[in-house]
Amino acid sequence: MTKFQASAARAVVLSALLSPLVAQAAQPDSQYPNRPIRIVVPYSGGSSDVAARLLAPRLSDALKQPVLVDNRPGADGRIGTQYVANANPDGHTLLSILTTHAIAGALMKLPYDPIRDFAPVAAMSVAELGMGVHPSVPASNLKEFIAWGKSLPQPLTYATTQIGGNQHLAGELFTLITGVKMTPVPYKGGGDAMAALLGGHVNMYFGSMASMNPVFKSGKVKPVAVTGTARDPEFPGMQTFAEGGIPGLDIRLWYGMLMPAKAPREAIDRISKLVVEGVGTPEFRAALAKQGMNPMPMDSAQFGKFLRAENTRYADIVKRANIKIEQ
Repeated sequence: MTKFQASAARAVVLSALLSPLVAQAAQPDSQYPNRPIRIVVPYSGGSSDVAARLLAPRLSDALKQPVLVDNRPGADGRIGTQYVANANPDGHTLLSILTTHAIAGALMKLPYDPIRDFAPVAAMSVAELGMGVHPSVPASNLKEFIAWGKSLPQPLTYATTQIGGNQHLAGELFTLITGVKMTPVPYKGGGDAMAALLGGHVNMYFGSMASMNPVFKSGKVKPVAVTGTARDPEFPGMQTFAEGGIPGLDIRLWYGMLMPAKAPREAIDRISKLVVEGVGTPEFRAALAKQGMNPMPMDSAQFGKFLRAENTRYADIVKRANIKIEQ
């Protein structure tokens, strides 16, 4: 055997020995998921964090991989959101969002596009907003509140946790629809906003029903109306905005999941299917109810259509209300 033939023979043997190892090393890359999944929450806590933590253990059980919740707060959610927009689009990084994701682009210049830079995965839940007033306000329903507000010589006040957020836009839309003049008073968080209402420093507050429930029951705040299509079972005497003559006031706190725009279809569809199936189980619905949320399952296609419509709708409200945010 010549040196060339011996060398060739060794190469064949080496190739045969290495082939299974190469195939084994390559195989995990073709499977999803092949390592822990990260759900980024662009806030330090709050409702989007709750939604992510409700979902994480269920995804982990189904996918046989750890699912980690990664809080990356800052700049009203922009830091964590940009992190996901720039993340490796391999399906192992998700973003937990709420309604403000569809609002932000109309308010300020963003380092990402909230629609084009993300792939919709699924929607999971929605929380209704309850309108509560201080007991000193001489109104117990929308008709009385509107009449009282219009009779005032100056705008009434309402608490909000963020200029340009859900509560602020609910107030601006209320003014646009009814003509009642109102001034938003921003606070650092929901606790401060609620304290201002309880102390009579503001006349009114749009809060999630989970936060309004105890103060409504205690009588410290008067319930006036709730978003959504049905009355809250805990407060059957409180009308919906539609029943009170304001069907267009449908600003709600919805929650969903996104991936980077170029995430593989396999990953999007698999997570989407798991979320929609999970939301449909009695156990998950019970867990949502404890957090003041109702199920709103949407698959990737449905959520994408919904997200684009919400983006357009909120941009119109911001334009009509002439809301400006200093950056």
